Amino acid sequence: MSENLKLVHSILAEWERGDFRSVDWAHPQIEYAIADEPGSRAGRGVAAMTRTWRAFLTAWDDYRVEAREYHELDAERVLVTLRAQGRGKASGLDIGATGGGRGSANVFHLRGGKVTRLVSYFDRDLALADLGLATDGEAGEPPS
Repeated sequence: MSENLKLVHSILAEWERGDFRSVDWAHPQIEYAIADEPGSRAGRGVAAMTRTWRAFLTAWDDYRVEAREYHELDAERVLVTLRAQGRGKASGLDIGATGGGRGSANVFHLRGGKVTRLVSYFDRDLALADLGLATDGEAGEPPS
């Protein structure tokens, strides 16, 4: 397993427990974006990313993710398809019902043992399209 995959696995291990506190993995000037949220939030730096995540997480009860697949796209990018869990505090919406049931995705850009850019998608098909990847149709995962 590459060092990049090891790092992303360690990040997701915390997120799967609902623990989003650690930012040791992030480059100080990380670029962060939620690509397909209304308002498409984006920022630069650990403080901006922390504010964005904090604002997002306060809207949900028991938000966590479950990693489905890890795909090393190249020497500097890892795609992780996810299943999000949680319920909207105000709406009662089950976040697992969003994204057409196909799940969500994160694209990690890594250099020098740090994540330099993180793009989160509620709709994993949009992530695949942005990356120029086709789904295999049946299982809905990127081709291996």
